[in-house]
Amino acid sequence: MEETVIVQSQELQQLIQKKLAAAGLSEAHAAIVAEHLVFADASGIHSHGAVRVDYYAERIAKGGMNRTPQITFEETGPSSGIVHGQNGAGQVVVLEATKHAIEMAKRSGIAAVGVRKTSHSGALSYYVKKAAEADLIALSMCQSDSMVVPFGGKENYFGTNPIAFAAPRKQGAPVVFDMATTVQAWGKILDARSKNKEIPATWAVDAHGKPTTNPHHVHGLLPISGPKGFGLMMMVDILSGMLLGLPFGKHVSSMYNDLTKGRDLGQFILLIDPQRFTDLDTFKESVETMIEELHDIPAAEQFQQVYYPGEINQLTYEKYMAEGIPIEKNIYRYLISDTVHFDQYSGSDAFAQTGTGE
Repeated sequence: MEETVIVQSQELQQLIQKKLAAAGLSEAHAAIVAEHLVFADASGIHSHGAVRVDYYAERIAKGGMNRTPQITFEETGPSSGIVHGQNGAGQVVVLEATKHAIEMAKRSGIAAVGVRKTSHSGALSYYVKKAAEADLIALSMCQSDSMVVPFGGKENYFGTNPIAFAAPRKQGAPVVFDMATTVQAWGKILDARSKNKEIPATWAVDAHGKPTTNPHHVHGLLPISGPKGFGLMMMVDILSGMLLGLPFGKHVSSMYNDLTKGRDLGQFILLIDPQRFTDLDTFKESVETMIEELHDIPAAEQFQQVYYPGEINQLTYEKYMAEGIPIEKNIYRYLISDTVHFDQYSGSDAFAQTGTGE
């Protein structure tokens, strides 16, 4: 396994920002993307952190990410709207959409905001946490390119189609839960590749449809809980794709095939102001009580305690932001180098595999 180096969050932010700016992204947009990737790494979501910089840099340099998007918000009703992202950096576009949704939810009690034509937006937990910090309940989901074998099938159709949820609480950071609708997100396999580490046989299948533990041999991911995950994938694609008049399922653009073109991805944000349904303090107190009661449940054998969903990520974030973030040495070497990108993704399939392999 590749060794790691401990990098302070400020240094990591500066290194990522510098690399993205060198690829052609504006300083302002590079700073937003870098902050997001640091959040992911600090939260232990390394699959959506610095491991993505090389890919982003290559796409930016080759014109597949709009460096100067004119991001606009179209209000389609008192509680609905669409952000047109013009294929700008996903983190920039979706953060802007989240800000509009927060303002709308505060005004109307609820906000349903679609994001039309954006790039890969990273960890969804970042956005829903922002909304929960504004005392709102948040749900966000986005489509991705075809990588998943549907329940009962042999060929890929849906993407990993993640869902994130957040709610405010009386004390501490909000409750934040972020998940792919596959057994594991593709980024987790990408992270395993960077570490030269095997994956569990329950995560994915190879080109022959057989379970594989080699992250370089993955040709199809598996839906979480079989037909249940399959159903969630379909829901996500309907809300973040079809609802916005965008491609869906196997028609969603490839992450790697042509890095000169925008991806035209969609995302859906739903925010709810709990004050329109109950007393805010009562609601936040109830969330706090739920957390306390979960913590009080005796731990099963081989477990230390019961954590609420997403709690370990929050604890990891607090620890890494204080002590430094572990980054794979090969990724750190790239970040401190003069190389903008390694020109290794364009023309690859959905699993970043070229015709000659990795």
